[in-house]
Amino acid sequence: MRNADDGMPNGERTLRFTIQYDGSGLVGWQRQANGPSVQGLLENVLSTIEGSPVTVHGAGRTDAGVHAIAQVAHARVRIGHDPKTMMRAMNANLPETVRVTDVGVAADDFHARFSARAKTYEYRIWNAAVLPPFIRLYVWHVPQALDVAAMNVAADAVTGEHDFAAFQGAGTLVHSTVRRVIRAAWRDQTRDEPLTFEISGEGFLRHMVRALVGTMIEIGRGARAPHDIERLIASRDRHAAGRTAPANGLFLVDVEY
Repeated sequence: MRNADDGMPNGERTLRFTIQYDGSGLVGWQRQANGPSVQGLLENVLSTIEGSPVTVHGAGRTDAGVHAIAQVAHARVRIGHDPKTMMRAMNANLPETVRVTDVGVAADDFHARFSARAKTYEYRIWNAAVLPPFIRLYVWHVPQALDVAAMNVAADAVTGEHDFAAFQGAGTLVHSTVRRVIRAAWRDQTRDEPLTFEISGEGFLRHMVRALVGTMIEIGRGARAPHDIERLIASRDRHAAGRTAPANGLFLVDVEY
């Protein structure tokens, strides 16, 4: 394998990007015809700098309205700008809602999605009667009292390898609905921080985290028993599980390689 600084034989090299974005008003990560996407914005900027089309691959295809603190992406380019110059050039041409926070030269065989070992998401909830207007775009407002201890019992039950078909978005086609969750837990709300569900896994089904959160909120409200998660996993029935939580509370916070 060639060293990361050697570049590719045809003059190309692989650049790795870390990106933050506010998903409000975006159609998600993946380029689409019906609105601005993170991938599309990055590809447009890189293609202008490169002088020819550039394809950007991301670690995770976040949905419309979902945010990222540390999305990772890569692209193969020929342009020889140093990483700091690339970062400045990209941010100068991206909207303020999308920021490149790091650029580096990666090994030729690096792939933002397929080289990833694990991803961590956070889902944030404001659990109080009044929702502060400044965070309304970044949390799900749940004013009812919640039993966080019961929600953590449910979170414990999703760790390990399971078939999460009951928590998959409708109409999704995948080879397997089995996924391995490394850790999952709720952190209590404080004066300044929302109630937060953190989950890490080797991979996730579409809407899986949001469907788990929606179901756990029902547990927190007392509408379901804490161990109902185990029954739902065994059922593989999406209709039996809870609602899909709104997109705006979800953040991609880390990708491990």
